[in-house]
Amino acid sequence: MVAFTSCKDNAENKINSENVAAAAERDANSGKLPSIEFNETNHDFGTIPNGIPVKTTFTYKNTGSSPLVVSDIKSTCGCTVPSNWTREVMPGETGQFEVEFNGKGNGNQVSKTITLTTNTEKGTEAVTIKAFVEADPNAPKKEAGAATIMQQPTPMGANTPVKSSTQPGHEGHNHD
Repeated sequence: MVAFTSCKDNAENKINSENVAAAAERDANSGKLPSIEFNETNHDFGTIPNGIPVKTTFTYKNTGSSPLVVSDIKSTCGCTVPSNWTREVMPGETGQFEVEFNGKGNGNQVSKTITLTTNTEKGTEAVTIKAFVEADPNAPKKEAGAATIMQQPTPMGANTPVKSSTQPGHEGHNHD
């Protein structure tokens, strides 16, 4: 009986009261996660010139009941650079970050995702940008491939024209 009593006394002496208080506070706050709400989750730059950077600012609000922490923001490619973000946002307050997009393309629609690492329930939040990037007017023009018409015999013995392309990527394809 003496052995059990002395072990119990030693265990109680090893408990750090600060850790107990922190755990109690954590448990009391459980379920009170921050929540993020964006002014927009998809930004469309419209039509932009090839290679000319454009910028936008995303604004977000902490609609939860504990501080929102944005620890990192990354993009799907190097042509989209997020910067200058608010790292901690108290409940009811707003934060923001800038996105610079340097689009290059040949007259095509481009879409990029920006991911925020947060302390929300999901752990990550995402927004997207898109733009139609005009073709580079200084890009070398591709010449059209040549086409030839060959005669092939038909079952009845008559010759029928068959189109064949010499454009790169179309070799050997017959186009009737």
